[in-house]
Amino acid sequence: MKLVIDRVSKQYQNRIAVDRVSATLQKGVYGLLGANGAGKTTLMRMLCGILKPTGGTITFDGMDVSEEAYRAVLGYLPQDFGYYPEFSALDFLLYLAALKGIPKAQAKCRARELLALVSLQEAEKKKIKTFSGGMKQRLGIAQALLNDPKLLILDEPTAGLDPKERVRFRNLIQTLGKDSIVLLSTHIVSDIEHIADEILMMKAGQLIYRGNWEHEQGDLEEFYLQQFEEEGTHE
Repeated sequence: MKLVIDRVSKQYQNRIAVDRVSATLQKGVYGLLGANGAGKTTLMRMLCGILKPTGGTITFDGMDVSEEAYRAVLGYLPQDFGYYPEFSALDFLLYLAALKGIPKAQAKCRARELLALVSLQEAEKKKIKTFSGGMKQRLGIAQALLNDPKLLILDEPTAGLDPKERVRFRNLIQTLGKDSIVLLSTHIVSDIEHIADEILMMKAGQLIYRGNWEHEQGDLEEFYLQQFEEEGTHE
């Protein structure tokens, strides 16, 4: 199981959002840190096939990001995921399962299993428009896991979660990282410091750090803030 990002770039007219990023990710949890405008979301959208790179290639076990087979192994939670407010949580997951081609009988079982996993089993028949921000975010995490992805990409997944929910989520991510590649972007350093097998740090579209922080000396959050202090805005 291998995700290969090879000299990937994305340019918008005069601005380079992602600048020749290369990395090979294997089974485990990867935390992606960076300030606003660092290029994290652009990179993630390219990894999901939503944006086409200006240059470079992205492959998973030899499959190009543009192939249908690549989408079959991918789970994605964007920063703002779309939902239908009149749908119940269960109906929403069943609808997405149908779009992903998951058989109906299997889909219902999987949807209920995931609602239990994110502690929404008692709200499965409630309309999404009645959900709190944290409940919507947990539903977003559930939909990203519907097809049992081997590559899971999560953009700010802990937004709206209370501290107790964040701990539950971290435990879930650790478990998922044993059998898949999980790339998790967040502005909350503590959310990934203790669960990430590796930390990736982006600045101005480039990877400026990659490593296992346990092997480093010092405080990760302090190191992170030092990299961006001159920019004034932290994500």
